[in-house]
Amino acid sequence: MKIINVIPHAISVPLETPFYFAQGWVHNRSSMIIEIVTDEGVVGFGEALCHGLQSPHIAAAFVEHTFKPMLIGRSPFDVEVLWEEMYNVTRPYGGGAAVNAISGVDIALWDVIGKALDKPIHQLIGGAFRKEVTPYATGFYRIADAKYPEVSIEEAHRYVDSGFEAFKLKIGFGVEEDIAFIRSIREAVGNDVKIMADANGAYNAAAARRIIKETEEYNLYFLEELLPPEDIVGYKEIKNLSKTYIAAGEQLFGKLGYRPWLEQRALDVIQPDLCSSGGITECKKIAAMAQANGTMMIPHVWGSGIGIAASLQFIASLPSSPLSLNPIEPMLEFDQSDHPFRKDLICDGIKMVNGKVQISTKPGIGVDVNVDIIKQYKIN
Repeated sequence: MKIINVIPHAISVPLETPFYFAQGWVHNRSSMIIEIVTDEGVVGFGEALCHGLQSPHIAAAFVEHTFKPMLIGRSPFDVEVLWEEMYNVTRPYGGGAAVNAISGVDIALWDVIGKALDKPIHQLIGGAFRKEVTPYATGFYRIADAKYPEVSIEEAHRYVDSGFEAFKLKIGFGVEEDIAFIRSIREAVGNDVKIMADANGAYNAAAARRIIKETEEYNLYFLEELLPPEDIVGYKEIKNLSKTYIAAGEQLFGKLGYRPWLEQRALDVIQPDLCSSGGITECKKIAAMAQANGTMMIPHVWGSGIGIAASLQFIASLPSSPLSLNPIEPMLEFDQSDHPFRKDLICDGIKMVNGKVQISTKPGIGVDVNVDIIKQYKIN
């Protein structure tokens, strides 16, 4: 089997109602979908993540002008060889956008391999430690002219009523406002719901320390990205200030990017994004490093249905750290914010039932991709 085409699809859709978070306004939901075609008719799909403010054209350029010429004529089964070659040729770019693009290619290669062998990806990377995953709802982005925290309290109740046992708040709007916001949500939903909060790197260590200390009584499961991703020293300062886990990592790239964070135990929870931190091939290595360093992993997931499906395959393969009778299990970040093509792209192939999301046993990433949706929203 040989690769005969590699097609980067930059897709983007304007939102009817733009929303904002700590880093700015989101006016479009975008992604870069990679399609890999083989000479035996097997086609695989992957995704390179757009975090919210980034253009999908960046990753598409890497694929079109650098990776595609390297991949044509090669075997998709050489997936690790191809990963290292793609990384090596783009090393001068320093990770970041290059690894983001490699991630989508790698997922598409694994989708091809799974379909060629008629196996889900989790069976090809070590098997499934679990058949279902507990999802947590990501949402709580803000819109203009809405009244807060009232609108967010209504949103929290919707998630609880629909069966979610956990959700993640958006914070990063000011120390005092964040503390009051977290308090209002906890008081509204009670103590049985797991609550996380994500500041998207809005604070320095001093401000983060206040948030950690003054929200400890509200029993947050973890606080995410309180600091910018460059501040490893700051993270080491704020870790262990309270019982709340400190999490980060969606903006770290590859095993080399994660190495100092794991060696120095700077985080309680690492959050690589499969569609940005290196794909299946590299994130399995990051997972092994996390296990060796006794650090929990709860992957970041904010892509389209392709990214969610691939992440489920990856999460299935993650051992708890450590194995035990009642282990701390990884969860699925299940984005509930406005996204015009997230479900339609995979024919609505991922659902929560009774508070759980099942791990698909279909070949590859485990879902069918609707290519008409790609054509409808493609912008490159």
